Amino acid sequence: MKLGVLFSGGKDSTYALFKAMEKDKVVCLISIVSKNKESYMFHTPNINLAEMQAKAIGLPLIQKTTKGEKEKELKELKKAIKEAKVKFDIEGVVAGAVESVYQATRIQIICDDLGLWCFNPLWKKNQEELLRELLAKKFDIIISGIFAYPLVESWLGKKINKNVVNELIKLKEKYKISPTGEGGEIETTVLNGPIFKKKIEIIDSEIEAEKHSGVFVIKKTKLIKK
Repeated sequence: MKLGVLFSGGKDSTYALFKAMEKDKVVCLISIVSKNKESYMFHTPNINLAEMQAKAIGLPLIQKTTKGEKEKELKELKKAIKEAKVKFDIEGVVAGAVESVYQATRIQIICDDLGLWCFNPLWKKNQEELLRELLAKKFDIIISGIFAYPLVESWLGKKINKNVVNELIKLKEKYKISPTGEGGEIETTVLNGPIFKKKIEIIDSEIEAEKHSGVFVIKKTKLIKK
């Protein structure tokens, strides 16, 4: 089956891509750039990096921009998926939804309208298990956004490793936050992994943070050989 993958460059969409490539033929990535940092649907930290990530993986990217207004932003998503169907003849769409019923149901509605199969390979997956699988598969992931107490600026730019996963699990037990950021607590950016033909090196970045909210802004990168 020829698939298009909804891709933000974060860990969940990247791992969903990985899972899709194991069984089917992925022919394109689909990315939405939201001007609204509070978007209900779309990942925003470092979404501008999706184009380089697509190059690193070796897949074409269909990208649309939206103002990010609730529900209205779905029109741009539908346009992008429809373009993928026309241009690449996709038969289905893959998403990285894990817990968000809001996201999953709206993607399903769009796919139904366009006559496409919809697949969420990470749906309801145990969050601790998901993080440990990403480490086992050698994905290189950094924390690019924090949006909840008790997370602070020092978390931004951290590479997710065994120690960080253990810390996130402890925070879940003490503060009830989602270790994978399913409640919007954290956002991530993937720089390398088993499906990457080249890896991304960060040349310039800056941190924009205040109390328990902030973003690790990737300003300049380059592709390097693995």
